[in-house]
Amino acid sequence: MALSLVGINTVSLYAQTPPKAKMGAMAEHDHAPGPPSTNLTLTVDGKATTLSVAQLQAMPQKTVAVHNEHAKADETYTGVLLGDLLAKYGFPVDKTTQRKMLRTYLVAEGTDKYWVLYSVTEVEGSEHNGEVIVATSMGGKQLGADGQFKLIDSGDKKPQRWVRNLKSITVKSAE
Repeated sequence: MALSLVGINTVSLYAQTPPKAKMGAMAEHDHAPGPPSTNLTLTVDGKATTLSVAQLQAMPQKTVAVHNEHAKADETYTGVLLGDLLAKYGFPVDKTTQRKMLRTYLVAEGTDKYWVLYSVTEVEGSEHNGEVIVATSMGGKQLGADGQFKLIDSGDKKPQRWVRNLKSITVKSAE
């Protein structure tokens, strides 16, 4: 099992790094970027909701300062706390759902088919030190090549679980 996890981390590390040209070909672990994300589909309890940037920007905003180890730069992102987004669309992430949170996870996927997994407890403030946001801007400007949505976790030391061009978040239960 440990070997499998090492392989996943290696793939994840390269998956969020822009492709590098190698004499006309891409390096072994790199892949072509997907198209820019234009909307976000959030699925909670089988009910899908498609959200626009304007809808997310109308919600309370959170700004997080992070260090992007891949870019070797400090960055500031603004967006909606993922816990607030889940609560608004059917899954309150708080003490009332603590037992359910322990058995629930979410899959966040980008337009390039890169996806990551989070335990729902990781997006609840009393359970996790980091703040997970669905960002709609970086440094006060649009995300540019990262699409209109980007998943950011201020608690991760490396941006392996950040998802650029975020297109969907699906909440699932492991029951």
